[in-house]
Amino acid sequence: MRKLVIAGLVALSAVGCAQKEETSELVVYSARKDHLVKPLLDKYTEKTGIQFQLVTDKEAALLERLKSEGANTPADVLITVDAGNLWHASQQGVLAKVDSDVLNKNVPANLRSSDNDWYGLSVRARTIVYATDRVKPEELSTYEALADDQWQGRLCLRTSKKVYNQSLVATLISTQGESNTESLVKGWVNNLATEPFSSDTKMMNAIAAGQCDVGIGNTYYLGRLQKDNPDINLALFWPNQADRGVHVNVSGGGVTKHSKHAEAAQAFLEWLSSEEAQGLFAGLNLEYPVNPGVEVDPLVAGWGEFKQDIIKVEDAGALQADAIKLMDRAGYI
Repeated sequence: MRKLVIAGLVALSAVGCAQKEETSELVVYSARKDHLVKPLLDKYTEKTGIQFQLVTDKEAALLERLKSEGANTPADVLITVDAGNLWHASQQGVLAKVDSDVLNKNVPANLRSSDNDWYGLSVRARTIVYATDRVKPEELSTYEALADDQWQGRLCLRTSKKVYNQSLVATLISTQGESNTESLVKGWVNNLATEPFSSDTKMMNAIAAGQCDVGIGNTYYLGRLQKDNPDINLALFWPNQADRGVHVNVSGGGVTKHSKHAEAAQAFLEWLSSEEAQGLFAGLNLEYPVNPGVEVDPLVAGWGEFKQDIIKVEDAGALQADAIKLMDRAGYI
């Protein structure tokens, strides 16, 4: 009998060691660039001893990879940008629902999935950017007002092909209705000073150079320009402060459906949402922490406080196909 007990204890010990080995490494698929993720992985390794394999690629490529790998995927965590992309990952069934009081506490309800299969981890605002030497802030008011005749030949935009603009228009459909949003987008197109740009950075540089006077862009792109040139003649304006607020979106993540280390993957996501990690996660890209208890980077704080649109960001995904069709009808390329 004693031999059986000892044998049982040895077997349990072996199982325990095997489980420990299984969670000694996590595989992260990330559409967020390497330099914005690896410092967090390194910090978590220092904290827990868990090592990481980091695979970076475009959002669509990672989603297709997860779908094709199916149950054989090595991935434990997916990190990507924009709620539209996270929503698509959820719809394709590659993410697992998690039950986490920590994540539900740290991430506001409008910045995560209703099904608890993905969570925002940083916030970015898509707001108005203007030339400080040619535009007075009192001339600005709302996204809708950029369709007014006042801005004819003075507006620059990034291409409609980018998910950031697709998500913005999708949330406008949700709040303004499809007909009103189509009229608005047509007004933007009529006011363009030039064809849409391939990136927010190129668009902002065009504003600074005088090619146009105003545009719509993600805040962190201006932050990068300001780091390189603190005297650049650009500033942010927070629109729609008298009504719904500024459009915000997220970068975020979830545990993959076929993760072999789901508990460890969830613990890692919980840590990413914690006060310990949030300052670094957001600060590396000059974004806003998703955890409301964490202070923002000083450069970001210098842009001032603003009222956010609290619409659930997952609506950006649910209405994205409608937004793409609408922009096509409006002539927004």
